[in-house]
Amino acid sequence: MKFGILVNEGPYTHQSSDSAFKFAQAAIAKGHEVTRVFFYHDGVNNATRLTVPPVDDRHVVNRWAELGEKHGVDLVVCIAAAQRRGLLDDNEAKRQGKDANNIHPAFRISGLGQLVEAGIQNDRLVTFGD
Repeated sequence: MKFGILVNEGPYTHQSSDSAFKFAQAAIAKGHEVTRVFFYHDGVNNATRLTVPPVDDRHVVNRWAELGEKHGVDLVVCIAAAQRRGLLDDNEAKRQGKDANNIHPAFRISGLGQLVEAGIQNDRLVTFGD
């Protein structure tokens, strides 16, 4: 079975990101495919490369990045939600006249069309968070 995942909540403040990550791990371990994780609303905060959790805590951003790189999962951040929260990749930072970017390189910024496509091209689209 092919899964798309929608994450609507940020890391460390809500269980949604952890639950989505564990779901993705379990699905892959059972032989299913997770094609895309779309980060929307506060979920875009899962993609910041500036996160520095304490050494005895999980590193949510790195976990997602490693999952994406190891299993070919497309990690997509909603452009509008990201811009509202000050999250920019290099291209968007330049386009908006900003002097820095803060999106982890394992993630990419795109529009809601990527979420729609995940819903169409997968057997299931599983949502985590409000």
